Amino acid sequence: MKKLNNNKAIRFFATSAIAMMSLSSCADDFTNRPSESTITSDNYYQNDEQVRTATDAMYFKTWFQFNNKFFYAISEVGSGNMYTNSSDVNAMRTFNITSADPEMNAGWQSLWANIAQANYLINNLKNSAGSGVSQSVINNALGEAHFMRATAYFYLVRLWGNVPIIVNTLDIVNKPQVNTNPTSDVYELIRRDYTKAIELLDAKIRGNASATNAKVSKGSAKAMLAKVYLYNKNYAKARELSEEVINSGEFRLLGGTSAYSSVGKSFGDLFLYPNNNNEESIFALQWKGDANYGSANNCNTQFGIANGTISTSNASYGGVFAPSQDILSLYSTNDVRRNETIMFPGNVYPNMKYKDGLEFKTGLVVPSADLIGGQGAGAAIKKYCIGIVNSSLTGPVDSWAMMDNNTYIMRYAELLLIHAESILAGGSSTSDATALASYNAVRNRAGLSSVSSFTFDDLFKERRKELAFEGDFWFDLGRIDRNKAISIMAAQNRGNQFTAEYYTPSESKFILPYPANEVAKNPKLLDAPVPYQF
Repeated sequence: MKKLNNNKAIRFFATSAIAMMSLSSCADDFTNRPSESTITSDNYYQNDEQVRTATDAMYFKTWFQFNNKFFYAISEVGSGNMYTNSSDVNAMRTFNITSADPEMNAGWQSLWANIAQANYLINNLKNSAGSGVSQSVINNALGEAHFMRATAYFYLVRLWGNVPIIVNTLDIVNKPQVNTNPTSDVYELIRRDYTKAIELLDAKIRGNASATNAKVSKGSAKAMLAKVYLYNKNYAKARELSEEVINSGEFRLLGGTSAYSSVGKSFGDLFLYPNNNNEESIFALQWKGDANYGSANNCNTQFGIANGTISTSNASYGGVFAPSQDILSLYSTNDVRRNETIMFPGNVYPNMKYKDGLEFKTGLVVPSADLIGGQGAGAAIKKYCIGIVNSSLTGPVDSWAMMDNNTYIMRYAELLLIHAESILAGGSSTSDATALASYNAVRNRAGLSSVSSFTFDDLFKERRKELAFEGDFWFDLGRIDRNKAISIMAAQNRGNQFTAEYYTPSESKFILPYPANEVAKNPKLLDAPVPYQF
């Protein structure tokens, strides 16, 4: 078995992510696997199952440092949805992030690790698969790789703007200093990758929560590409693709009463471990805690309640992130998303196990605002907080108190809102029946009545309510009129329940600085972008 040491190539963009670069199976019984620090080539994949599991790590390990803190520190704290005063994650609360920020560096490296892993499969899988592997299985794995590379670049371009386009990581081994490429070219690569993924991936119809729904499909790629087109204001293509996904019947809202919904569940069930890979999940990170740090979901620890006596965390600490003061008044009291997104004083969660002193109890009653903890916000985050490990209700907990509940990157509810917005097409309002069907389906699932028309501001607010704490609001603010976004953020109380604080971002704050250590290795990051030759 020949092994190709890829460390030098990866080190430029992901020096701390080498351990995540294994293309091995996540299955416990898959023992014939390559080293964690090398990538195996030359007929390593001898059967269909080995190729299918070759992409497993791309759904969790390579995303860990992105999702662990960085994702929420930027997208939720930065957007004004979350509050924190923890020194490692609070820079975006005051718009003072610097190139030396360690969590930003971790997020950057994680995204490049995803790209490097996808690049390896795209460039080598066909030659590494033996004659016993079927072409359809190879095609699907390549589709997953194109999907993952597109998704990583979609985050990179929205966070940093101009970034280098690297389609073969080995190309930079002997030439590690490379120019960035303009955002328009990065978006073209994303469009091409998602289009290739649509061509290669299997089609699916998703039933109830099942491991068979874990991996992305042709519909997943169409949904993500629809979102890209929406960002690029290509409303016609966004509508075309979103309607293809809707009409395919692959996805449904979990719960609700519309034709777009399944029955028997509710909005809050989306974020519970037993409902991993439900019929609403378009793309979700698939956490699988093991003996290695960086394999599971840390949200249950970092969200929720931890006041020194009452704790919903399996760790000795918790409550790193809390709701902002601005978001506490976002929901009407009859909106079922309100109490499934935020833990307000007096809320009751009958199935949540928690620690009260030295005693474990089930059936959390949220304490008064001054006793919640959670950074002094007077409330705590419920979404993704599932409480102390409690048999099949929560799944397992690993050695670092992390759990295996999925992290959504995209849900069908968002696709419905993309569809509604694509019909609005930059207009001020619409009463189009097709747009209303998608828009009202999301509202109705939340327990709200249907409307006969909606404005862009209505839809923008609906997106915030539906997707709060899921990492979207920062990017939504970044794609609207800049003066309007600045006005929204300047009006947010970005302090806690005791001290109101207001900060106004400048134009430059909507794009992150390149990490200082990466600039030191590659000064060309600061040069003018160079057009990419496709």
